Parts: sequence; C-alpha cells; structure tokens
Amino acid sequence: MRSVGQPQGRPWAAAAVGKHSHEYEYGSKQYLLMCGVGGLLSCGLTHTFIVPLDLIKCRMQVDPAKYKGIFRGFGVTLQEDGLRGLARGWAPTLIGYSLQGFFKFGLYEDFKIRYAEMLGRKKAYRWRTGLYLAASASAEFFADIALAPMEAVKVRVQTQPGYARTLRTAAPRMFAEEGLRAFYKGVGPLWMRQIPYTMMKFACFERTVEALYTYVVPKPQSQCTKTEQLAVTFVAGYIAGVFCAFVSHPADSVVSVLNKEKGSSAFGVLRRLGFWGVWKGLFARIIMIGTLTALQWFIYDSVKVYFKLPRPPVPRAPPEESRKKK
Repeated sequence: MRSVGQPQGRPWAAAAVGKHSHEYEYGSKQYLLMCGVGGLLSCGLTHTFIVPLDLIKCRMQVDPAKYKGIFRGFGVTLQEDGLRGLARGWAPTLIGYSLQGFFKFGLYEDFKIRYAEMLGRKKAYRWRTGLYLAASASAEFFADIALAPMEAVKVRVQTQPGYARTLRTAAPRMFAEEGLRAFYKGVGPLWMRQIPYTMMKFACFERTVEALYTYVVPKPQSQCTKTEQLAVTFVAGYIAGVFCAFVSHPADSVVSVLNKEKGSSAFGVLRRLGFWGVWKGLFARIIMIGTLTALQWFIYDSVKVYFKLPRPPVPRAPPEESRKKK
C-alpha cells in the first residue's frame, strides 16, 4: 500500500481532504490500519451487545417448533437457562466479529482506493455503485475466513443443548471430534450470507448518504456539524441494515443449522428447510441487523472523528462530467 496525498479512493471528490488538518494521510498504511481498528470496534462491540437477540434468532432457525417467536424464544430461554443463558456465546462473538470487522472495513477502504485508481476519475464516478460493490465483496471474502472459526463455535454453543457452554470447552471438543473442518465447514455458506450482506451494507449506505445530503439535509455537508453528520450516518446505516437483512437471511438460516449438526452439507440443509423454512426468524433479524448496521456505521464514523481521520465528502462529478450535464 502506498501513501497518497489526494483522496484517490474517491477521485471524483475533488480536494476532499485538507491533509494538514488530519492526523493521518488519506490512503496511507496508518490510515488503513486505523480504519481497521474502527471496524474492529464497531463490529465486535455491536455483535456482542446483541448476543441475546442473536441467540434467540439462531434457536428459532434450528428449532422453530420450540422457539415459535421472539417473545416465546426469550421466555423459553429464561425458563431453561436463566438470565445468564441469554449471554451464551458472547466470547466467540466478540473475538470472531472483532477480527471480521478489522478486515472488512480496513480492506474495504484499501480495495476502494485501488479499484478507483484502476478506473480513473471519470469511470470511478460513473460506476461508483459498482466500485462499492466490488470493494466490499473483496473485503468480505477475506474477513469471513477470519470469522468462520468463531462463528462455528458460537452457533454450536448457542444451539446444541448440552454440548458446551463456553468457548474454552467448545473449541477443544470440536477440534478433537472433527478436526479443523469443524471450524471451516461453514465458510462457504458464510460467504453466501456475508458477501451479499456486506455488498448491500456498503453500497446502500454510500448511496443513501449521498441521497440524504442531496435531497433531505437542508444544507451542504461541509456546513453540517460533526454531530449532524453522525446523525446522517446513523440513519443511512439503519436503512442499509434493513435491506441487508433481507438479502442475507436465507443463507444465515443455512449457516445456523449447518454449524449445529455434524456431517451436514449446505445443500442438504437448504433442501430440508425448504423455501419457507429459510425465512424463519426474519423479523428478529431485521430488528437485529437494522440496529446493528446503524450502530456499526455510527461507531466507525465516530472513530474517524476521534482519531481525526480524513472523512471525504459525498461524491461529486468531475468538472468535465458536470459540464456535460448542462
């Protein structure tokens, strides 16, 4: 990675960042590393915070007869496991999603810069949605490799009664019984779930922010306070999260069942669940992912503000593009 003086990740955002007003130069290794730290905090903290809802969602997916709804699921869990039972799986969640967030956000910023440089100013602006999709898909591919082991442990702890209650007991048992395959057999379905989710998460967020500043916010972004900009970030993040829940939920159902059962395959689980079965727990996932995505973007942007990272404005057409439209 090389340092760049201009905001080349968004080459259409002319003179976006005054380099002397920031602690880190846009596109530098230090900048990308801090973006990764922001992703680590945003994903690790938010996913751990919603472990109880995620627990109920997973149990609704793998045992819909017993966990017939969100409130019923919470009631059964409290009755059988007590209040502490709602936190089951917090350790693998914190570790797994912190690693995923580090690579997801850090690599997204890196790929966005690289792809924009490959396209050039004009094409980077015209094809910016495709650029967001490609950069986020590339980043998520690697992020899921980091996430897969802890996701497998989390689901096993949360959905298989009597197997293990903690990361310290579940991981060694899984390795002893199934070897490394136990931790990576779900990486394929994880890609199926997470890559579409992340593509929607980043592309929808970027374009929603652009639309909010263009059509909703009554003043230019440059005149908005940091608090107002963070509010726009939160709203755009929630809108993106709702769409993310829809596109990723079927694969999420397959991952939950697959990691619970030994010797199962993704296609076998999909055939057994059927069309309606893969949509179990969707409402819980919409609430969870909408809130999760909004908080993630809010925390990520807050980290950029705190560490004085460059925050380029929404994309603008290069001068030659603007003249063509007149």
